[in-house]
Amino acid sequence: MDTRQLGKTDVQLTVLGCGGSQLGGMFAPVSEQQAALTLQAASDHGIRYFDSSPFYGRGQSEHRIGRHLRNLESSDAVLSTKVGRVLARPKDPSSFVCPDAVDGLPFDFRFDYSYDGVLRSYEDSLQRMGRNQVDVLFIHDLDSIMHPSEESVAHHFAELQGGWTALAELRAAGEIGAIGMGINLVGMIPRFLDAFDVDAFLIAMPYTLLDQSALIDELPLCVDRGVGVVVGAPFSSGILATGAIASSTYGYAPTSDGVRDKALEIQAVCDRHRVPLRAAALQFPLAHPAVASVIPGVVSPEQVADNVTMMDHVIPASFWLDLKDQGLLREDAPVPA
Repeated sequence: MDTRQLGKTDVQLTVLGCGGSQLGGMFAPVSEQQAALTLQAASDHGIRYFDSSPFYGRGQSEHRIGRHLRNLESSDAVLSTKVGRVLARPKDPSSFVCPDAVDGLPFDFRFDYSYDGVLRSYEDSLQRMGRNQVDVLFIHDLDSIMHPSEESVAHHFAELQGGWTALAELRAAGEIGAIGMGINLVGMIPRFLDAFDVDAFLIAMPYTLLDQSALIDELPLCVDRGVGVVVGAPFSSGILATGAIASSTYGYAPTSDGVRDKALEIQAVCDRHRVPLRAAALQFPLAHPAVASVIPGVVSPEQVADNVTMMDHVIPASFWLDLKDQGLLREDAPVPA
């Protein structure tokens, strides 16, 4: 599988990666066997980039991905995980119910972007994964989606001054190859770039076939500064994989009528050009010069194989022109050659 350089760093990512959120049982139960078979399928198909987080199933995703990588004969896999949350034993284990994972591990968490909190999160992740280093650490969910107010965001942003010192020390010592930020909303990339020497961003929703809002200010800044981008949730959390069915999701919530209507219009263009919607969704973000990899979440070997097939599907230039002519894609959006 082709690889690309992540910004100006020495980190090389396969253009198709493996997102680890669903492997933590966040949206549906995933057995140990199913997770192992899915990860093995990813490696068998040439995927060498795996992304996880302590948040994904409260440590379960990291356990599973770490176990898989330890069993690989080759050591060319690239791994990213995240900091910003520290897992801990719940106050009342007997009554604890994980609120953000259907089948997660029984741990509570606290947000902590401080110097000590970042190092604690990093060391805990290493132990869960059975590794002594990772390639990329992303600062996770420092935005208004996960924090209740701008005051809370500002508090943690100030706290991150200490956390950034810890990350910069890890990078300078060669323990990690890059420092990144995971973002879900436009407006955060300029804010982070003004404050920190960021190597990369993991953009979860604002740059997909349905939404190119990051193209206005965020991605041009990344190109100007040589900052790499990984696109998470290229299927917009569901609808671009399933199509506009009644049970589709967008942004990890039920799809609104407006989004569903736009997806149906895009699907009609796909049908005319005999292009699978999933192929267009996976290939589109990679046309941007800042983007190094797309990392859809997977829960089965069949999904892995389908993603690889969709990446190889030949899409005619007329398809992208048709989308732009109908106002379904921004005129300035780079498209695959």
